[in-house]
Amino acid sequence: MKRNRIIEHPILDQLEERKTVTFQFDGKTLTGYERDTIASALLANGIRTLRRHEHSGAPRGIYCNIGHCFECRVTVNGTPNVRACITPIEENMIVESGKQLPSPLNPNNEHVPKTYREYMEMKDGEN
Repeated sequence: MKRNRIIEHPILDQLEERKTVTFQFDGKTLTGYERDTIASALLANGIRTLRRHEHSGAPRGIYCNIGHCFECRVTVNGTPNVRACITPIEENMIVESGKQLPSPLNPNNEHVPKTYREYMEMKDGEN
């Protein structure tokens, strides 16, 4: 866990002095330090992919790291869509990566045009 962490920093606490917290991610037992966020603990354990994009299935990870973008959504103790970047880890917490879900904008999984031209071609095909 130490190899992916800043150990000495002029402003941060000494991380080695913090209590170790054990939690699970996708069934694997990991450790972090108290006051770590889920995102920082996962990064320290070498995990960068937190969920899959709704449309493409592409891996998604931490983007803004301040709770604005929702890219780091995970399931925590059965609660979906928890932002990993602002949620502290807790002892025995169960975290699951966000699986690829259907797009909320396209619940029937229909073809969605990606360009205006494609949209117009689809529209013309309906007439």
